Amino acid sequence: KSLEIKDNIFWVGAIDWNIRDFHGYSTYKGTTYNSFLVKDEKIALFDTVKKSHVNELVHHIKQLVDPTEIDYLIVNHVEMDHSGSLPEIVELIKPEKIFCSKMGLKAIQEHFHPENWPLEAVENGQTISLGSKTVKFLETRMLHWPDSMFSYLQEDKLLISSDAFGQHYASSERFDDEVDFSGLMEQTAKYYANILTLYSPLIRKLLAKVQEMGLEIDMIAPDHGLIWRSHIKDVLHAYADWSQNKGKRKALVIYDTMWASTEKMAKAITTGIDMTGVSVKLSTKMVNLKVNHRSDVMTDVLNAKAVVLGCATLNNGLLPRMAGFLMYMRGLKPTNKIGAAFGSFGWSGEGVKLMNAAMEEMKFDIIEPGLRVKYVPNHSDLQECVEMGKRIGQAVIEQTQE
Repeated sequence: KSLEIKDNIFWVGAIDWNIRDFHGYSTYKGTTYNSFLVKDEKIALFDTVKKSHVNELVHHIKQLVDPTEIDYLIVNHVEMDHSGSLPEIVELIKPEKIFCSKMGLKAIQEHFHPENWPLEAVENGQTISLGSKTVKFLETRMLHWPDSMFSYLQEDKLLISSDAFGQHYASSERFDDEVDFSGLMEQTAKYYANILTLYSPLIRKLLAKVQEMGLEIDMIAPDHGLIWRSHIKDVLHAYADWSQNKGKRKALVIYDTMWASTEKMAKAITTGIDMTGVSVKLSTKMVNLKVNHRSDVMTDVLNAKAVVLGCATLNNGLLPRMAGFLMYMRGLKPTNKIGAAFGSFGWSGEGVKLMNAAMEEMKFDIIEPGLRVKYVPNHSDLQECVEMGKRIGQAVIEQTQE
């Protein structure tokens, strides 16, 4: 059912319990497509939903108003999970105006090729009156599409934040204080790691701009997941921290293996890192790409300082899972990481070189030339892996502050 989240402001979105993949991102918690209806002298609908869920949106709207009574449609983001049902909704409500950013206007035209839609591009900082409520538009270009913007309802201190501060999290609850907080923050981190890491410099600027503008915010309503009303400082602090890409005293040993030789090396390197962390707080994690989804691995990468990659050589290249992960991580461009590579080989052994090259392209600090072992490691080889792990652990300690 629809739900009043503020005075005359209602959630009218849709819950997607079944989605498990979002263009390569594992969404095992499902997601929501949040849409908000404001009842005032002018009735406004903020964003729509994925085309497959348009009936839920219409059902929720009809609980509150006749859809034809809606005056304004605000499109904060044109990506199809928020605008896929736009043609059906425009046809149903026949809005007086459709507000969007300048880039949003272009995106709507290029997505839907509309005829005679009452589109109006707004300026950054522009306001419109709904009657007793005022909406202020904040352009957030490339967070995470060129068309993205926020809508801020001044009198209600409500920030409708599009894809920022969201999570892929299906739930019958609507607010952050109605679910387990640690689980919520885990999904929030996963969303940042897999959607927004690339745009961290822009997020730093946005957070500074919001502080400079002195916006009072006592509720954040993202387009995915739970609405923030009790832990706003926590999520803002987390975004500020993640956008710095500093990394904690945490090392990841991420690997794929063919006949377990590279896995033996991974265990020995992890042992070496652990030995370094005996007297200090240092977290180490082994991550087998065969059993860990790339989007979950990237969530670990978000706050790790060291990323150690291991892979056997296959056909003068990498095993497919490692090659795919590197492509995925390269697109998100995590920064300020220590990097190292290792792997077994049979006769050519290009794997380590290729992993180093990928990390160099991402501007990782490569602290090891790379360790290769032919076929199956012996005791001496594994001791060398342990020593490599010790050096990596020491570098993590030296480059981080607790």
